[in-house]
Amino acid sequence: MLNSNTLILTGIVVLLIGMILIFIGTALQITSKSGETGEVKTGGVIMIGPIPIIFGTDKGMATTAVILAIILMVVSYILFSRWGFR
Repeated sequence: MLNSNTLILTGIVVLLIGMILIFIGTALQITSKSGETGEVKTGGVIMIGPIPIIFGTDKGMATTAVILAIILMVVSYILFSRWGFR
């Protein structure tokens, strides 16, 4: 069984890994060729209760956002049903 110290340490480690990845990504972007232009695609899902608001710059990104949102909902349901509030 997980105790509170393990969860706190895990959260801190995940935050540090995230910050390191952002730093590495920024450094790689700066050192790459600055003359190249690229196409930026975005997408996302906002959940307001049971109602999803889906947006994206193209159909592919909106579909990807929906799939990732469904995966996130399933994972959160499993986590809350196993270790969640009772």
